[in-house]
Amino acid sequence: MNPAPSARPRRIISKAVVPAAGLGTRFLPATKATPKEMLPVVDKPAIQYVVEEAVAAGLHDILMVTGRNKRPLEDHFDRAYELEEALSAKGDTERLKRVRESSELAAIHYVRQGDPRGLGHAVLCAQPHVGDEPFAVLLGDDLIDPRDPLLTRMLEIREQLGGSVVALIEVDPAHIHLYGCAAVKPTGIDDVVRITDLVEKPEPGTAPSAYAVIGRYLLDPAVFPVLSATAPGRGGEIQLTDALRELALRDEDAGGPVHGVLFTGRRYDTGDRGDYLRAIVRLACERDDLGPEFRDWLKTYVDEELRG
Repeated sequence: MNPAPSARPRRIISKAVVPAAGLGTRFLPATKATPKEMLPVVDKPAIQYVVEEAVAAGLHDILMVTGRNKRPLEDHFDRAYELEEALSAKGDTERLKRVRESSELAAIHYVRQGDPRGLGHAVLCAQPHVGDEPFAVLLGDDLIDPRDPLLTRMLEIREQLGGSVVALIEVDPAHIHLYGCAAVKPTGIDDVVRITDLVEKPEPGTAPSAYAVIGRYLLDPAVFPVLSATAPGRGGEIQLTDALRELALRDEDAGGPVHGVLFTGRRYDTGDRGDYLRAIVRLACERDDLGPEFRDWLKTYVDEELRG
């Protein structure tokens, strides 16, 4: 039996926050002068996939939390008049359309984090823009295939159950120490659990489950005063996980609870070099314009490598 929805009306989420202040050290030297969010995944920067996902879920007000050397992000989502004029003069309408796409996606705003003090601090930087409204947080390292509308499902669950909602995936227990990990109990909904505890990157053998938090969150505004009072945690940073752990113990009138949506769809992890390369190959193989020829080449290449 599904939990009965609350009679209290819930505010609609219309804003998304995209933290993009990280240094991208795992991709050096490529990220010495280029933000990691601007690294191409086939022919679009990773950050554009994230914005497109938010827009597809109905979130058209986007705040990017940036840092130093992130100006290319703003340029990408701005108009490029000289380039547009050159393409227009050539009659290259297809490329002109693709260039204009990014500047017409959404209303995009920017704020600088300044001090890189963790994801929780980056979310706290969004408070002046978000105000007293629930909001989404999308991390750029996780790309979700548009055929698997995770964010839309999360919005449905929040409308039904209130509080905050996070995305969870089940991972190999040997890898759970790389993630925030959730202790959960079942609800009456197959793909939804109630989160009872959260641990940021648990020590091997101590994880409460194999459910890992990935980079999609719907947050109640009650998270802001909690984050303001949260001391630096693992890595000396203000951890969003620690704030969510407190909200998980509350009822809805106090900003809780926290539910998890169990995601089993297609996810592309661009957080490290190997997964980034695998994401490019997978997405290229699935493209109608690139896939057939690329798959043929890939099969030939793999066959030759195996023989060699």
